[in-house]
Amino acid sequence: MAANFKVLTEDAQFQTELNQAGAKLVVADFTSARCGPCQRIAPVFADMAGRFPNAVFLKIDVNQCSGAAASQGVSATPTFIFYRNKTKLDSLQGADPETLKARVSQHYGDGDSEEMEDSGVPGHIDLLPMVNKSGCECLNESDDHPFTQALNSAGGYLESDTDEQLILYLSFNQGVKVHSMRIKAPADCGPKTIKVFINQPHTIDFDTAESANPIQEITLSPKDLEGELITLKYVKLQNVMNFTIFIKDNQTEAETTQISYLQIIGSPVQTTKMADFKRVAGKKGESH
Repeated sequence: MAANFKVLTEDAQFQTELNQAGAKLVVADFTSARCGPCQRIAPVFADMAGRFPNAVFLKIDVNQCSGAAASQGVSATPTFIFYRNKTKLDSLQGADPETLKARVSQHYGDGDSEEMEDSGVPGHIDLLPMVNKSGCECLNESDDHPFTQALNSAGGYLESDTDEQLILYLSFNQGVKVHSMRIKAPADCGPKTIKVFINQPHTIDFDTAESANPIQEITLSPKDLEGELITLKYVKLQNVMNFTIFIKDNQTEAETTQISYLQIIGSPVQTTKMADFKRVAGKKGESH
């Protein structure tokens, strides 16, 4: 059995595992020994631990851990709930292997969650695992210091190429609510004036970015560039599929602009699909 697959037998273990997982994806299978569909999908769930090594898979019997099940609103088995940084991302009811595999793949991302930092905002997470990196783009980035180097805190930096301006386009693999962001950058050549746009049909160009009305325009101080929380207009950022940042200038009119780290903080849009909440099919007495 894979080391990242764990069977819980006590309520207290559940919160301990969430705390220890940190930024890793946690997939919890709330199951029952008396549930036929649960037993049929159990080998599939256990096999996923080997396929997704940087996630944590928890098998939780609702009869042994009734407190944990009740606290998570589990009303039928099997119920699969997805977490990151102790925040619930998604849930799925029923024993459909293909749907479960697709949902795990969606939330797992590229599996580099160990590089993530805690968001520091209760109820919200670093949205990096929900960024579709193949769908991201940066206009005017240096070949030697591309956008990807600013998407983790492991070193490296993004630098503009021919002048101080940059356009950063991030695409998410699902709808998200964006609460805030953090930027770490040098005090002299870090960004100063930025415009935020959302849900653009394609990456906007510099002329459009200059003239269009953004969701929010922000003037950053050198203090902001030390990783201070930059609050965004959360009420206007409730269903974001892509997020564009236009960097108009930098702090000292330096030739190029640099960003060491960019963190976007928020949470997934919790969209209830009635198909996910149908009672588990099976013989009488099989489902919990």
